[in-house]
Amino acid sequence: MRTTTMLQRYRGGFGKRTPTRSQLSGQGRMNNLKINLKHLRYFWTVASSGSITQAADILCLTPQTISGQLRELEQQIGTKLFRKEGRNLALTDTGQTVFAYAEEMFSIGLELQDLLAGRQGTTQSLRVGVAMVVPKLLAYRVLEPVLQLKPPVQLQCHEAPLVDLLSELSVHKLDMVIADSPINPTLNVKAYNHLLGESSISFFAAPALAADLSSDFPQSLHTSPMLMPSNGSNLRRELDGWLDRQGLQPTLIAEFDDRALMKAFGERGAGVFSSPTAVEQDVLDKYGVEVIGRTDQVIERFYVISAERRIKHPAVSVITETARNNLFSP
Repeated sequence: MRTTTMLQRYRGGFGKRTPTRSQLSGQGRMNNLKINLKHLRYFWTVASSGSITQAADILCLTPQTISGQLRELEQQIGTKLFRKEGRNLALTDTGQTVFAYAEEMFSIGLELQDLLAGRQGTTQSLRVGVAMVVPKLLAYRVLEPVLQLKPPVQLQCHEAPLVDLLSELSVHKLDMVIADSPINPTLNVKAYNHLLGESSISFFAAPALAADLSSDFPQSLHTSPMLMPSNGSNLRRELDGWLDRQGLQPTLIAEFDDRALMKAFGERGAGVFSSPTAVEQDVLDKYGVEVIGRTDQVIERFYVISAERRIKHPAVSVITETARNNLFSP
């Protein structure tokens, strides 16, 4: 088993393990090499987050302190761990080797903490990041099965832009992230996408407005007041493309980063808004609006993003299975 193997590898203490020449080349004799684990953790955080500034924020230290600790670690090892690439830092060959070992070590430490917490009978937690563009009602439906688990699991939910959540995921401050798009491969973050499912789109309006728009959908949207997600979101691009293909030009009333706020405006009759058909009934129940039409030519996809290729947290497994079998089932 991986954990057993790694624990055996470090049973004598990481500082007592002598790196091989193939792993740390060109460093001379290192039989007495001892690595300060605090320095190693700082290095791991910098490498995971992508910059000294972000690592300093995560560790609540000054960038100068982090830089000093990295210099000491490089002096201990006898070679550089980072190299400059423009304004960014990149790992050297030695840095990549050290990072691979550090990633394994600190991941095992977190697994051990979770294991011991479970054996001590304390409430297990699930730290979830929810991207700001994900509809709140859908996020609730995705996470709802966790509330029924026995023994209970305590949810810790954080909402922020996706890029910020991925930074926290990379240093294991989050267990998973719910997003409306897969991770951008250009980002320097080691993470994996797990598709929860996809949904067509429903359009809603307050009853007085819906009465005038329902009979001739989608042509009725032309010049009608419209509430839209903000520019740059996946849904906005899809909606703009669909409206253009239909030859429709609604009157844009307002744009929103927060789709719950958009629905609140729609509830008061400010304009037409959209939401995934998967949570259509939830929208009707909460906001007292009416469906004026649907389209399967605009599709929203939702993902769980994790730091591990294979999902290990039991609560995350429940989330993905329930979403695929129930919430997003055909």
